[in-house]
Amino acid sequence: MNSLFDERKAVIEAKHQALLSDKNEMLFSTNGIYNRYKKPVLTREHVPLHWRFDFNPATNPFFMERIGFNATFNSGAIKWNDKYLLVVRVEGNDRKSFFAIAESPNGIDNFRFWDRPISIPQTDDWDTNVYDMRLTAHEDGWIYGVFCAERKDPNAPEGDTSSATATAGIVRTKDLINWERLPDLISHGGQQRNVVLFEKFVDGKYAFFTRPQDGFIDTGKGGGIGWGLSDSIENAEVPDEKIIDSKTYHTVYEVKNGQGPHPIYTEKGWIHLAHGVRNTAAGLRYVLYVFMSDKNDVTKIIHKPNGHFIAPLQNERVGDVSNVVFANGWIADEDGKVFIYYASSDTRMHVATTTIDQLIDYCMNTPEDRLHSHLSVDTINQLIDSNKKLK
Repeated sequence: MNSLFDERKAVIEAKHQALLSDKNEMLFSTNGIYNRYKKPVLTREHVPLHWRFDFNPATNPFFMERIGFNATFNSGAIKWNDKYLLVVRVEGNDRKSFFAIAESPNGIDNFRFWDRPISIPQTDDWDTNVYDMRLTAHEDGWIYGVFCAERKDPNAPEGDTSSATATAGIVRTKDLINWERLPDLISHGGQQRNVVLFEKFVDGKYAFFTRPQDGFIDTGKGGGIGWGLSDSIENAEVPDEKIIDSKTYHTVYEVKNGQGPHPIYTEKGWIHLAHGVRNTAAGLRYVLYVFMSDKNDVTKIIHKPNGHFIAPLQNERVGDVSNVVFANGWIADEDGKVFIYYASSDTRMHVATTTIDQLIDYCMNTPEDRLHSHLSVDTINQLIDSNKKLK
């Protein structure tokens, strides 16, 4: 009997089980738009022990962690068999990301990973890295996952071991277990890191939200939330892209912006969750913002509240890439409750909850950004004057 092996194994298993069973707590919402929760819903500590440890005392006498994990973040989301599922970007200590499904009975805690990570089939041009899958239950009967497929830039100068290219990889499934790989989306607008498949056919075609950019990191002349149609999904290609929501000077989406998860349909219009990026003296700052488009034309924006919707707060600001929140998954229940799954600082996953009615109110009645400081003051004064009339 190896007492050290047994002692360490018992302690680690007990702590892991306690973490997985821990209850989350809704926090009071001052803004009244959504409620954050006290604890992250997923961290690297949630990764199953049998992915991390060799349980054979003969080959692992010190019960060491053999495969380490760095982060769990940027998760797609879907309601499946009355369970709340996240398709999580899991990053190993080796910097390679992959996808794995974590399941919760209530959407706010007790998330547990399925037995194995997802095995993504490869095209002839292997992915070096994959991340940030958006899920779409399409009216054609398939569930699609669109993600960023990263590869080394073949045109990089000799000795350059960091330049990369980004394309939109596409997989589909009927059971979330068996995944079929389709060819990457062909885009003529540049590289693509944030692409979302729309749930409905448009003019008999598959429709994509895109974010064209000149390079892997820099948007260059590109940027903004784009829109394009493809005749086929088996060989997806968007010959033309139009920008439906542009990056804009001195806003929270000044440097770049992109669609988050699939938009949610309401009788008042489609509600979109997007990320916006601006530059600061401390580096790029990622926040989330919300807007509404016409219910009959998802590309026509009809309401766009000013500023950010969710920004990193307190401990959320610290992580591998600090001062960042990012979302590519949310779930709308039939009773109108909405679960917003967002990552903080490329490290951990959180949830915030709201309702369809709250999101509609927020979109339709929050002032828009008038793009100048003195006009922001005018907007504040209008609210002050309106409130004074009530006295």
